[in-house]
Amino acid sequence: MTAATYDDHHLAPPRQGGAWRLLYRAGFVRAAWMFCLFGAIGFGLVVLIRWSGGWQPLFKMEDITLVSLLVAGPIGFLAGIGAFDYWVYYALGFPTRPEDHSGHGARSWRDYFRVNTDHKVIGVQYLATTLVFFVIGGFLALMVRAELAKPGMQFVDNQTFNGLFSVHASLMIFLFVIPAFAGLANFVVPLMLGAPDMAFPRLNALSFWLLPIAGVMMLASFVVPGGAFACGWTGYVPLCSTHQPLGAVFFNQGVQWAGASSIMTALNFLVTIITMRAPGMTFWRMPLLVWANFTTSLLVVIATPFIAGSQFFSMFDHVMHTAFFDPNNGGYPLGYQHIFWFYSHPAVYIMMLPGFGIMSEVISVFSRKPIFGYRLMALSLMAIVVLGFSVWAHHMFVSGMASWLRVPMMITTLLIAVPTGIKIFSWLATMWEGKLHFRTPMLFALGFLSMFVIGGLSGVMLGAVPIDIHVSDTYFIVAHIHYVLFGGSVFTIFAGMYYWFPKITGRMYDERLGKLHFWLTFVGFNLTFFPMHILGTEGMPRRVSDYAPKFAGLNMFISLASFGLGASVLVFLYNMITSWRNGPIAPSNPWRALTLEWQVSSPPPIFNFDEIPQVVGSPYEYGVPGAQHAILAPAPVREVEEVGAP
Repeated sequence: MTAATYDDHHLAPPRQGGAWRLLYRAGFVRAAWMFCLFGAIGFGLVVLIRWSGGWQPLFKMEDITLVSLLVAGPIGFLAGIGAFDYWVYYALGFPTRPEDHSGHGARSWRDYFRVNTDHKVIGVQYLATTLVFFVIGGFLALMVRAELAKPGMQFVDNQTFNGLFSVHASLMIFLFVIPAFAGLANFVVPLMLGAPDMAFPRLNALSFWLLPIAGVMMLASFVVPGGAFACGWTGYVPLCSTHQPLGAVFFNQGVQWAGASSIMTALNFLVTIITMRAPGMTFWRMPLLVWANFTTSLLVVIATPFIAGSQFFSMFDHVMHTAFFDPNNGGYPLGYQHIFWFYSHPAVYIMMLPGFGIMSEVISVFSRKPIFGYRLMALSLMAIVVLGFSVWAHHMFVSGMASWLRVPMMITTLLIAVPTGIKIFSWLATMWEGKLHFRTPMLFALGFLSMFVIGGLSGVMLGAVPIDIHVSDTYFIVAHIHYVLFGGSVFTIFAGMYYWFPKITGRMYDERLGKLHFWLTFVGFNLTFFPMHILGTEGMPRRVSDYAPKFAGLNMFISLASFGLGASVLVFLYNMITSWRNGPIAPSNPWRALTLEWQVSSPPPIFNFDEIPQVVGSPYEYGVPGAQHAILAPAPVREVEEVGAP
């Protein structure tokens, strides 16, 4: 019995025709009416509880929106799409569903639009979804720059302006950078380990479908009364908890859904990496991308509950009128910043460590040399995990926190530059006297190195208390965070997408368009963000919709450059779409790499390997005669008798 007929048997009246099957079979139709059903149940619960408690008004918009649209409705959507089917059948005592693997793997484009347990399909779902939010977030940024092109108010009012940059930053961080790395790792890490899939395929599928919910929630805040949340991606209290319209609750819940997705994915990676390595794959034979995702997952599991707690408390202050952060009623507003940054500075490394892993793969392959200092590179990742939890208060030097905290946090901030510096010098040493191949992934890797060094140096400056006090809340901070997260994270994401594009799609991208995309991005990025250092040191505050006329010239220049940077993304999208449809067929290993994902066909088989590979050496022994990372058994060949043979 197939999974589809089993669903029909248990979820729909028998022999009711195609309409019933469409309504009751897992998919978007069922998700639509179950979203409405669960939303109605949430609405009824709120009204019933308020009526039984004698609270007025009976129909309170904030409570109804929170419970009905932001909690119950999304759960109904997940149930309708089929994310819970297997577990619900088990919990209700139905017979075990026969596993025919009909929900595993992509046999047509439709398989990418349903719950799928194949890690490769889930990786593509992540990447496609995050690119959609990347484009939307970029469009919001262009609206911000259009408003700032000249002094005065041009297109939007102050509250809308605040909403534009708040949603822009939230989408880029929670819906692009973090999940884009998860998407690349979902596709590649099990292949690198020699595993057939992730440890928990159904949990992996569920973790993806939480992401669109979070993104739609943040964007939907624009259409609720009062407009989008307008208190920055940090959501500082009491501004965001008591002084913002309903849109702030959409931010609180959007972060919760995105955070739940991150935690599920991180747990899956940890169990997969620890328990599902191929024979011979010791920790010291793992590719550095696997090490990077292992350490990132540790950060996610430890740190993400803290931001979840901070958003719950802020939401309770907003909706339930508690006083966790209300100073007028004994609350502690600085407590929010301590909790938030205890997550959000490790989150900077959550957005950087996977990129470090991608750089190690790309630089080693395109330099044709082993990674310099492999073990020290892996240990430096672990050092960043430990030190990452000791620097959070450098974001709070001007917040009014206890002054004695400043110097210890300054010291740890400068100290954490050491393991990061180890990685920079290791990559440079890997390239030294290598046979460099300047393909598109390598260009983005070199762009990352230069841009991240600039961002890191400005970070060291900001770690010094006197400098931080001078430039805090100016455009110097905007420049710094973009050199770290765009020049760092986004450049590595582009490098990874180009590097594994042949493996994911089975096609080669257009190299000329790839290089054009790099140079447009590299030049446009520097023209956009480097002048912000100058604006910041001259005193232009960030997060303002109007400014002094003396800053007009540089702001016009930055706005024009930002539209050039935005245009570069169109080249990337055109290259990806047309190459996936019509690009040349990719060989299984176009880069002559040694890691396991390049030893299978492009795209890989549904279950990755015909036989479990045997790992026998390092993944980076380029230039070493006879070096081999793993031995793969050939696929079994069936003998077919010739027609007419005796």
